[in-house]
Amino acid sequence: MILIATGLKREARLLAGPDAHVIAGGGDGERLRRELEAAAPSASAILSAGLCGALSPGLKPGDWIVAMEVIAADDGRHIATDKDWNIALMKALPGARAGLVLGSDVMIADAARKARAHDHTGAMAVDMESHIAGEVAAKHGLPFAVARVVSDAADRSLPEAAQAGMAADGGMDIGAVLLALARDPRQLPALVRVGGEADVAFKALKTFRARSSDLTLNTFSSNR
Repeated sequence: MILIATGLKREARLLAGPDAHVIAGGGDGERLRRELEAAAPSASAILSAGLCGALSPGLKPGDWIVAMEVIAADDGRHIATDKDWNIALMKALPGARAGLVLGSDVMIADAARKARAHDHTGAMAVDMESHIAGEVAAKHGLPFAVARVVSDAADRSLPEAAQAGMAADGGMDIGAVLLALARDPRQLPALVRVGGEADVAFKALKTFRARSSDLTLNTFSSNR
């Protein structure tokens, strides 16, 4: 069984399958860690998969990133990924780029902060789950990999309404989105743009299991 860490319930639904147990973190790192720890003893490998924000200029929504290493934003530690699994993912995801992925406990949504994070770490993209998944994998001696698809480009700042939309359980908090829009209706065009770019990323994620099953998930699908 593959243990998969992701952010949103929508991502989890796209990644679900008989060979996988998917956990949506919803931005709640402590809960994600607890649930990964509880499931790790019955897992054969841990994968961090789903959407990410680009830090490297030139990446666009729908582009795939395979992490050669994960950098934890809180202390700069590097977390290794499985080299053979990385090779399989690169083959399974045409056009995927290999590089560093930054794992952050907080959302990095502002374009200026993205630029600073890229300059400081050299990471191509950022998400809120990979560093936690990598730490749990290392603790339990499990193979670990990261496959992420870009949702927002490095030069895009996410409006407050988009940031408010992720509930702590990984669902969508529509009330928080509407409240943010009520406070500043000028966000609406940016929110519509973000939604369109996210749809591009979700469409790419929808193809993940079909593309990667033979080369990646099945590699570690049997229990230890």
